[in-house]
Amino acid sequence: MPSLKIHHIGYLVKKLEKAKKTFESLGYLAEQDTVRDEIRKVDICFLIKDGYRVELVSPFSEESVVSGLLKKYKNAPYHICYEADDPETAYEELTANGFAAIDTPTPAPALNGCKVVFLTSPVIGMIELIY
Repeated sequence: MPSLKIHHIGYLVKKLEKAKKTFESLGYLAEQDTVRDEIRKVDICFLIKDGYRVELVSPFSEESVVSGLLKKYKNAPYHICYEADDPETAYEELTANGFAAIDTPTPAPALNGCKVVFLTSPVIGMIELIY
């Protein structure tokens, strides 16, 4: 398998500002202002504590890619995001090892326009890979 470094844990929330305040009460600090991702129809906020980064993801439209997930799972962690020195090779190795891409690499405004792709595994669920 490829050498992957965890970038963040994606946390699905219905009310981003309330979730942000709750994480801040636990000692997390916001890394940047909340970003609106028009591609995925979500608002995103990154918070960090003790070297751990949490991405709060909240849909602003019923057409959001995560609206259905929020209805099903409520407020919950739902993906781990990874970085790789060579994302193309990492992608190839992940798909060769049973991960299936659920989208194509697409710019992520909250990550300064870096591309991301989501993949799923029947064993561990969804992951995200930064390009």
